[in-house]
Amino acid sequence: MAGLSDLKRLKKQIDAAAAQAKAEKAAAALAAKRQAAARNLFQAAMGKVQPLPPTDLADLKPAPPAPQPLQHELDAAAALQESLSDEVDVTTLLDTDDHLSFRRPGVGMDVAQKLRKGKWSIQRQIDLHGLRSDEAREALGSFIRESHKQGIRCVRVVHGKGLGSPGKAPVLKDKVHRWLVQKAEVVAFVQAQPAQGGAGALVVLLQPVRRGTVKPASDKPKQ
Repeated sequence: MAGLSDLKRLKKQIDAAAAQAKAEKAAAALAAKRQAAARNLFQAAMGKVQPLPPTDLADLKPAPPAPQPLQHELDAAAALQESLSDEVDVTTLLDTDDHLSFRRPGVGMDVAQKLRKGKWSIQRQIDLHGLRSDEAREALGSFIRESHKQGIRCVRVVHGKGLGSPGKAPVLKDKVHRWLVQKAEVVAFVQAQPAQGGAGALVVLLQPVRRGTVKPASDKPKQ
């Protein structure tokens, strides 16, 4: 009989342990459910959020390079090329038969003849009257450079006859000849016709524009 009572007591202990385990499992599930519900409630109340960027980190990104003044550098380089000399001897480069003229080696006589006869339309002009020598040199260099850049082919340069200079010597006129000879953009020049300024002006033919640049409105001599 004692053995039967022991078995009953053992069974009660096993049943009690199973019931306790089941109760603990149910309690844990309920606690997890309540925790999940509380977490979802907090997220629903907060809405979409973004984490704040850290403020205690070093910025290791390299600084962007400083902008390069490319156009300024190009202009400065062009200005250096405008260092036209007043000491160039052009006496062997000028044709002084009836009227003064100049043409690059390899340029035919007909080019100067067409210029002299007004076959080319004058598209732009510059008047150097009243300018000091350094001012006139800079103005002329810039005028020739910009005219060529814009596709201009034929220009007039008014330098005056030098009647107002000391000793009536055409100082500026002679310097303009020297400056123009040194400009690579210049193909040829001739003394202007009387109606266009005569001995006080030059008609200058410039190099044609390269391919890919804008052509002038009229880049051929008049027929």
